[in-house]
Amino acid sequence: MGQALDVHRLHFAFTITFHYLFPQLTMGLALLLVYLKTKALRTGDEHYHRAARFWARIFGINFALGVVTGIPMEFQFGTNWAAFSKAAGGVIGQTLAMEGVFSFFLESSFLGLFLFGEKKLGRIGHWWAAFLVFLGSWLSGYFIVATDAWMQHPAGYRLGPGGEIELSSFWGLLLNKWALWQYAHNMLGAVQTGCFVMAGVGSFYLLTKRDEDYGRTFVRTGVLVGTIAALLQLFPTGDMQGKMIAYSQPPTLAAMEGLFQSQQGAPLAILGQPDVEKRRLDNPLELPNMLSFLTYREWRADVKGLLEFPETAWPDQIPLLYYSYHVMVGLGTIFIAVMVVAAILLWRGKLYDSRGMLWILMVSVPLPYIANTAGWMTAELGRQPWLIYGLMRTAEGVSPRVAAGNAWFTLIGFMGMYAVLAVLWLFLIYREIEMGPEPGRDGRGDFADAPAD
Repeated sequence: MGQALDVHRLHFAFTITFHYLFPQLTMGLALLLVYLKTKALRTGDEHYHRAARFWARIFGINFALGVVTGIPMEFQFGTNWAAFSKAAGGVIGQTLAMEGVFSFFLESSFLGLFLFGEKKLGRIGHWWAAFLVFLGSWLSGYFIVATDAWMQHPAGYRLGPGGEIELSSFWGLLLNKWALWQYAHNMLGAVQTGCFVMAGVGSFYLLTKRDEDYGRTFVRTGVLVGTIAALLQLFPTGDMQGKMIAYSQPPTLAAMEGLFQSQQGAPLAILGQPDVEKRRLDNPLELPNMLSFLTYREWRADVKGLLEFPETAWPDQIPLLYYSYHVMVGLGTIFIAVMVVAAILLWRGKLYDSRGMLWILMVSVPLPYIANTAGWMTAELGRQPWLIYGLMRTAEGVSPRVAAGNAWFTLIGFMGMYAVLAVLWLFLIYREIEMGPEPGRDGRGDFADAPAD
């Protein structure tokens, strides 16, 4: 069973990691599309309508790939995690069903209208289509996060006579305090992905001196919204997420920080390598007392280390959890620095001519994807060895009759299909960027009807 369990976990980790490459961009772009359409409606400038149409095409490609990769992932609850689905389906089925019936259909229906119905809807109707795509996209994100948050911090449930988990409070499930902060933190990560992609494409256009009017609009939009998102990602959302982990999952906090011994005035580890066998953090670079202050707002507060808890309560992949967390935090710090410097250059009127900063924005495009993946790895690895924290261990939730060989067969098949999808996605995105915001033109960007931003 141990081998089968490992394969089931790897299978779900692969499919969900690949799938989330697409929703994080669509959720981020959904907000930016509303921004561009609002500018177009307020100014009457056709330039912003064309900019919104360009990003709507990229949104549509990502949405399609997200659907294709998301549906098989949900089937895995039954194929790979049947015991979990049987025990907790009465709870998580509520939010998963709402995601599919309400938000997904809202988003997909109005996406069709947004992409193909501009002339019939008119400018105001088209703005509403963009807003409802945004609303559906972000509602979808909330229902999914609420499902995961219930597994992190169960609320609104009761145990039935046969040990089954039953829903006792719908609002307790939906308004779980863990879900509220996790959702805010997650969506800001998605916005940063959208902002870096938009600013990166705009930087590419400015550096290659084509479609420069649109390049300036894309860079300006990405930097302005991205700066706000990067700062809010740190505080208050990241801060509150860390506090919830400290109070509800203290072994997770200790593993994230590589803290084995309880300490008063615990340091914050910037660098280091956790050695689980020797129960220590090797080669640490630390800020004294900072972990105590960030967690409890007291410089000498006591922070419990892993040795305070039985090993059965420890996360089972401590080094991977530690590195995932530090990659997330490190990249988040870089995002703040990049966006703040870019915003200062924008305010001073020097950003569009700063080739160095434009290059930084362009090559930074993959980094939010890495940061968001590391963030989700931190959340899910930190919850282990629990599938539902404090209620069901991961080993208890797998499908007992699905052997490791069966799981390997489907996993290898998924890898092959997803490799093809990745190539297709890259080709389609490349083609849209190469065609530019005005397909059919020569791509040089000097249009009399497209005024500068």
